[in-house]
Amino acid sequence: MEFQLIDKELIPTLHFPKSEVLEDKAGVDNRKNELDRALSLGNLEHVKIKIYFEDDTSKRMVETTIWGVTDERVILKQGVVIPVNRIHKIV
Repeated sequence: MEFQLIDKELIPTLHFPKSEVLEDKAGVDNRKNELDRALSLGNLEHVKIKIYFEDDTSKRMVETTIWGVTDERVILKQGVVIPVNRIHKIV
């Protein structure tokens, strides 16, 4: 899969479908664990991580710090959000 680097500031201009990008429950569970780990790294150590996600046109990647995670959204600085169901992986 080819992911295009995007600036965090451009994420609010993207459109996200409501569908899930992962195909199996194990992948969804693994993503939840990755998000929890990335949230801890961001809040405790201010570590930037790479989020691989998909909008309605292409696959993208952003390198940033995660500030919060809800059941439906990942919250970045300045209130920028990415829907959890559109995230492929977190590294």
